[in-house]
Amino acid sequence: MKIQIDKGDLLKGIQTVQNTISSKISLPILNNILIETQGKNLRFIGTDLDVGISCLAPVNILSEGAITLPAKKIGDIIRELPNGEVTVIVKKNNMVDIESGSCRFKLMGLPKDEFPKLPEFKDKESIKIPREDLKEMLNLTSFAVSHEETRYILNGILLEVKNGVLRLVATDGRRLALAEKKIDAKKEISVILPIKAVQELVRNIVDEGPLSLVVSGTQALFEMDDFLMVSRLIEGEFPNYNQVIPEATENKIKVGRGEFLAAIKRANLLSTQDSQAVKFEIFKNRVVVSKVTPDLGESREDVGVEYSGKEFFVGFNPHYLIDVLKNLNQETIELEVTEADKPGVVRAPGYLYLVLPMRL
Repeated sequence: MKIQIDKGDLLKGIQTVQNTISSKISLPILNNILIETQGKNLRFIGTDLDVGISCLAPVNILSEGAITLPAKKIGDIIRELPNGEVTVIVKKNNMVDIESGSCRFKLMGLPKDEFPKLPEFKDKESIKIPREDLKEMLNLTSFAVSHEETRYILNGILLEVKNGVLRLVATDGRRLALAEKKIDAKKEISVILPIKAVQELVRNIVDEGPLSLVVSGTQALFEMDDFLMVSRLIEGEFPNYNQVIPEATENKIKVGRGEFLAAIKRANLLSTQDSQAVKFEIFKNRVVVSKVTPDLGESREDVGVEYSGKEFFVGFNPHYLIDVLKNLNQETIELEVTEADKPGVVRAPGYLYLVLPMRL
């Protein structure tokens, strides 16, 4: 193989697929990425056997071929090359010459034969999803995914398509995030997408337009333009989230999102691992956000709100509220909370976030 390619295009392709590489990989070949000619393009593939990513880049092909190279090392080398055209030549002994201007590198690769193939999805019906909608929904739910390995069912996002509605749900048992939008789809699916695949989708969705989703057995394929991602799905039954969502209450606390977020962030400055809960004292038209940490200090701040219900106080994990407030884009949010031992609920068009209280 001999190719000429712009440094920027080469680096972008490498960086797109190298995020799949895991430090826990046992097979040495999985530390490599596959680079091969495909038609008039250069194809990059990276996989950890759970998530695989493929992308294309424009290239001048002088002779066809393929090679796998250590992902981190080739990325570091290309990043430090001068801007401009890069020539890559693969020799018969899997030695790769990399040339740019007066700079020369030699890097040992491994043959393509040892690299695992991505699963193929043939004759499967796809669902079209607007990319910008999917990215927004992933951002509004992914922070609620559990990272406890013992609760593997909750280590991903439930993705459902039913009656023309796309719904994403994530929970860690202490909070729950749900986002939904209408899409043009007749097919129905229900799968659990692992958090690594979610993160790669969020990282790689940058433009508007349709994204194709195909589900086959325990695998899902996401495809858009020159980007393709295959992910193994989490097998099992997601909890019945509908039974924990309370009915909407009339007494809502209407508050400016930015002001409320800033007050919680300041109170969180005094949180420790042993003392996390922030206290919210709810009065007519004001909420007092306070934090007292023994042997450290205390804070107290008044936040103006619209509220006419009963007065009481409740404790919440500040991180759980910060996560949702920094991802919503509404200027004013409505917080539903009725008792010190009842969950707090934030509702917005097509969105719901529930968080359990903490004992003070």
